[in-house]
Amino acid sequence: FRNNDRRSKPIMNQLIHHLAPLPVNARQSLTFDRGLEFTSWRELQIGMGTAAWFCDPQAPWQKGTLENTNKRVRRYLPSETIVLNVTDQDIRALCERLNDTPRKCLNFWTPKEAFRQHVLAMST
Repeated sequence: FRNNDRRSKPIMNQLIHHLAPLPVNARQSLTFDRGLEFTSWRELQIGMGTAAWFCDPQAPWQKGTLENTNKRVRRYLPSETIVLNVTDQDIRALCERLNDTPRKCLNFWTPKEAFRQHVLAMST
């Protein structure tokens, strides 16, 4: 989902919409950087009982997976890309591509496979 104006409440509402159907154990907490788009973090606790945590300023190692994913995204959307010109369909296709790419850190499973397996294990 997009957030062209960087307002926080729509982001939290979208997170709740997409994550609330997951088992409670799969959405116990989320970790954010200190961007303005996350100032309504309390909505997560109210909306679905999810705690929010924040990385320390200037500490990218605290969100290593996110930094790695950003690097992968930049292969397809270089930093000079005007994001407003990227369609929702393009973003969905990129998400699918990233989630369907096997990762060494997941024993060569795709993120989609690993997530599905993890959620299934929680449900049984």
